[in-house]
Amino acid sequence: MNDIRSSLQTGALVRRACREGTITGQTSGLAPGFAQANLVILREQDASQFLEFCQKNPKPCPLLEVTEVGDPCPHKLGESSDLRTDLPRYRVWKQGELVEEPTDINHLWRDDLVSFLIGCSFTFESALIEAGLSVKHVDLGVNVPMYRTTIDCESAGMFSGPLVVSMRPFKPADAIRAVQITGRFPAVHGAPVHLGFPEQLGITDLAQPDFGDAVPVEPEELPVFWACGVTPQAVLMQAKPEFAITHSPGCMFVSDLKDEELAIARL
Repeated sequence: MNDIRSSLQTGALVRRACREGTITGQTSGLAPGFAQANLVILREQDASQFLEFCQKNPKPCPLLEVTEVGDPCPHKLGESSDLRTDLPRYRVWKQGELVEEPTDINHLWRDDLVSFLIGCSFTFESALIEAGLSVKHVDLGVNVPMYRTTIDCESAGMFSGPLVVSMRPFKPADAIRAVQITGRFPAVHGAPVHLGFPEQLGITDLAQPDFGDAVPVEPEELPVFWACGVTPQAVLMQAKPEFAITHSPGCMFVSDLKDEELAIARL
């Protein structure tokens, strides 16, 4: 499987592997240099309120593309792509309850669905690694740890709920460098929202993430927290729309857009 993963060097190759069922797990580290995206699919009647929610909360929900009603292809991010098959794994929600985690959603597709592609922090991980920083969950081959916080997002209509953050541990000097590097990527969450002191975010145990996998935080390391695109899943659980589909945490849509296209000019 590691040989297969190392061969997936473009977004198109990752999407084809998802479509063929070769990749069904997390996408961190795949297709280095290509932007990844979180996915939320809602009925048209709920889409305008969710769009407003994203606009009010650009840090956890930076929109990269919104599709036309009923169109499963995000033409800006991947002209040949199909959101019904091209992610490794999905989550299906009914009335805020998780009911299914399929590897494709052809059987669930409807003509009234609108898809939201939201920037993912996996995008800036390539820049961190290129700068010589060790990204622990990538090194360990596991999913990034993600945590619900006690910080509330701004509400919009039916949509409200807590900010979810992803965590990567760094030594203090590397944490400063990580802030500088990720600050160049505001379209994919940008700079961290918090450094150290997880209890100030309402996180009581780093070894028990709400999503993803735990990674060790050594005594000389700081936990560094970024706003996370899994936030909409926590919001959906609270809003309880009749029907919604999201990516399974860590199982992203890998686009044709290059990471550097989402970066602002170097300071």
